[in-house]
Amino acid sequence: MTTKEERRLKIKQGIRGKVSGTPERPRLTVFRSNKQIYAQVIDDTTGKTLTAASSLKLSEKAPKKEIANKVGVLIAKNALEIGIQAVVFDRNGYLYHGRVKELADAARNSGLKF
Repeated sequence: MTTKEERRLKIKQGIRGKVSGTPERPRLTVFRSNKQIYAQVIDDTTGKTLTAASSLKLSEKAPKKEIANKVGVLIAKNALEIGIQAVVFDRNGYLYHGRVKELADAARNSGLKF
C-alpha cells in the first residue's frame, strides 16, 4: 500500500519525464506544505533557479487560497522583471485545484504565459 506522499512522488516522476525548462521557457514549479506555498522558476538545462517566491515573505494573515494567489502574483512579477514572459507549469504531482490552481491563475493573470 502506498502513502499519499509516495503517490504524489510517482505522479511527479511522470510529469518530470515530460516537462522540463529551457532558457527560453523555464519551468514554474510549485511546492505546497501544510502551512506554506512556494514557487520557483527553474532553467533545467543549467539546473539554476532563476527566481522564487513563497508565502514565508508575506506577513499578513489570510486564508491559504488568498496567500497562494499573492504568491502567484509575486512570482509573475519577479519573472517579468528578469525578462521571462513564458514558462511551462509543473504542478509537482499535486492535483490542479485549490491552492495550486489559485497560484497558477494569479500568475497567468499577472502576465505570465503558460
